[in-house]
Amino acid sequence: MNRILVGDWRHVKTVMAGTAVGIAMLIGQSGQVSAEPKALTLTVQELVTDPFIAEIREWATAPVVLSALRSRNAGAGQLDQSEIDALDKQWRAETKNDDQPLITSVLANPLSSFLYRVQASSVGLFTEVFVMDQNGLNVGQSAITSDYWQGDEAKFQKTAGVGPGEVFVDEAEYHEGTHTWRAQINLTIDDENGKAAGAITVEVNLTELERRRLAGLGA
Repeated sequence: MNRILVGDWRHVKTVMAGTAVGIAMLIGQSGQVSAEPKALTLTVQELVTDPFIAEIREWATAPVVLSALRSRNAGAGQLDQSEIDALDKQWRAETKNDDQPLITSVLANPLSSFLYRVQASSVGLFTEVFVMDQNGLNVGQSAITSDYWQGDEAKFQKTAGVGPGEVFVDEAEYHEGTHTWRAQINLTIDDENGKAAGAITVEVNLTELERRRLAGLGA
């Protein structure tokens, strides 16, 4: 079995730190410089392989993840839509305010700390990681998300919303700020009894994944 992907790449941090993403530049008649997305050489299917997903699932079912989901699901139970909407509204409002009790309660918990370390130790491979409970509400995350409820989105509906063992890889999107291609990998998180306890979304820098894959690094 392959080792956990995050741990595998800690020894190549110095290599990753010097990585620069190449991008084509076009200069129009106006003299302005514009960036043209550099296409990936490999397809998303070639990059997001079964071994790669298996390595994500390995750390995504770590005890801290399952414990957080078990506690949240037992405590909150199945919320009705009005309760979910109220929490999501509060979260959205807090993203614009200095007072952020709900956001702080999530970001300060052990699961968020774990996900933050996972993202940091990936050295640019993972750009966002968050875990959702049985209601589709965030339980832990590596950084603040724009909303609190994901239950109305495919990342939840096509994973935990379907059942245990599900995987949904979303379409690749070009990120203007970093000139990289990204895609969200979404998995159902199964509990110890094989039932769906929640879901996880891992946004992957496909440009960096391809660079590592072509260099013979990782799964």
